Amino acid sequence: MDTKAKILIVDDEEVVRMSYERIFAGTNCDVEAASSGMQAVQLLQRDPFDVVLLDLRMPGMDGMSVLKAIKQCWPESEVIVITGYPTIDSAKEAVTLGAYDYLTKPVGPEQVIDATAGAMQHKRWALHRDAGTGYME
Repeated sequence: MDTKAKILIVDDEEVVRMSYERIFAGTNCDVEAASSGMQAVQLLQRDPFDVVLLDLRMPGMDGMSVLKAIKQCWPESEVIVITGYPTIDSAKEAVTLGAYDYLTKPVGPEQVIDATAGAMQHKRWALHRDAGTGYME
C-alpha cells in the first residue's frame, strides 16, 4: 500500500491553514485546504479525503455540522477536531459523532503529525477489518 494520504484542512483562519500545510510539506501526503464548512463539503463531494483536520468555530456551517455531514456521507474519512475553544461538552459531542481525536489550539507540528498518523493507521485497520481478511499486508 503505497498510496498518499489525502488530508483536508478546514479552518476559517488563513494563518492556521497555512501553518498546517507547512507541517505536511515534504511528507507523503496530498493536502488541500478549505476556509469554510461549505467549501469543505464541496471538496469532499468531489473526492473524499482520508483525514480531515477540522476547526469547530467557523462562520456559516460550524465544525460540528461539518463533522455530522462527513460521518453521514463519508464515514471512512477520519476527522481530527482542532479547536481554540475546548469544552468538555464539545469534546464529548465530537467523539460521539465519530471524531477520531480532539486537539486544542495551539497545537505543535508533532501533535498534528502524530494525530494524523494515528488516524491513518486507524482507517487502514478499519478498512482491513471490514475487508474480512485474517492478516495484515
